[in-house]
Amino acid sequence: MPLFSTPTQFAALALIFVAGWLFGLASHPGGKKWKARYHAERDAHAVAKKDADIRAAAAEKRAVEAEHENARLVKATPVAPVVPVTTTRAPVEDRSIFVSPDTRPVAASSARPAYNNDGTKRGWFDFDRR
Repeated sequence: MPLFSTPTQFAALALIFVAGWLFGLASHPGGKKWKARYHAERDAHAVAKKDADIRAAAAEKRAVEAEHENARLVKATPVAPVVPVTTTRAPVEDRSIFVSPDTRPVAASSARPAYNNDGTKRGWFDFDRR
């Protein structure tokens, strides 16, 4: 049999819940702490929003000034014709007389061949020393 089965029992349960809620609200200390935190957060948000609005207005002003300057420069006549700059390069010296292919240092390979000297293939787990 369920704990609450009649409408009278459900009404009593609802009345107890509402009474507990009201008792909890009545015994609450007043919420000074959360009110102070809420007001501090509200003020900080207002300052941040005001700062963002000021930055957006300044950016819009700079954009309008840049557009006016661009329009003025497009309409202005060029002061002097633009001449392309040409440069000549020095010839590349042949440095092969300083370093010959025979005297270059060659690094020894650390890779092991896949096949042994007798022609047999190494295994998967061939951990023998060289």
